Amino acid sequence: MSVESVSAQGFARESLAVLQHVTESAREDVARAAELIAGCIRTDGVIQAFGTGHSQAIVLELAGRAGGLVPTNRLSIADLVLYGGDDPSVLDDPLLERRAGVAARLYDLATPNSQDLFVIISNSGVNNVIVEMALHAKEQGHRVLAVTSVAHTRAVPAGHPSGKKLADLADVVLDNAAPRGDALLDLPGGGAVCALSTLTGVMLVQMAVAEASARLLAAGERPPVYVSANVPGGFEGNLELEKRYAGRIRRTAS
Repeated sequence: MSVESVSAQGFARESLAVLQHVTESAREDVARAAELIAGCIRTDGVIQAFGTGHSQAIVLELAGRAGGLVPTNRLSIADLVLYGGDDPSVLDDPLLERRAGVAARLYDLATPNSQDLFVIISNSGVNNVIVEMALHAKEQGHRVLAVTSVAHTRAVPAGHPSGKKLADLADVVLDNAAPRGDALLDLPGGGAVCALSTLTGVMLVQMAVAEASARLLAAGERPPVYVSANVPGGFEGNLELEKRYAGRIRRTAS
């Protein structure tokens, strides 16, 4: 890659090419992901979305946003403090993502039902808490949808004692097509700039939600979807939709 490629237009050109590739190559996997999502909605399940680091940006695309599905929860390591009562200082541990038992505790704090779908997002797919969450969800009988970089996860060693990676455990894998290390534009002399996984990850999960919604509509079922709270009646309408999942999604009080 030339020095001239390290520019706004260079990133736009390269990232749009990857997005085009993703939208075409992931059709079958998106269809399979949509079946998991639609099946979860049909059985009155909740989508439990989990990621760490910048993968939380994609979790936010799934859970609790306008145009998104209502029965969704955003799981986070911060739940140890928000719902588990831990001292906030626990989050200062730079190795918290590698500690054994963290994911099992986060799972217990979420109190999921058996029909809930776990969507686990990690570019590398090898951090201990990510793999542990996938393992625990599978052991409890949940289906698991993964969003990860197949190129990256294949290029690095497993971090979990089981030797497993997120992609090994998922029922469906959506490959975000990010390169090893995530950054897209190579720099002269080594290194790279401009991460890609958020762009492609958002595209993949929104495609899956769109396809799941299409399947529900084809079956005569209306997808439970949030309206922006910043349009007239949106807030009130969302409260009515949330009543169906009271006590099961964290945006409800009981």
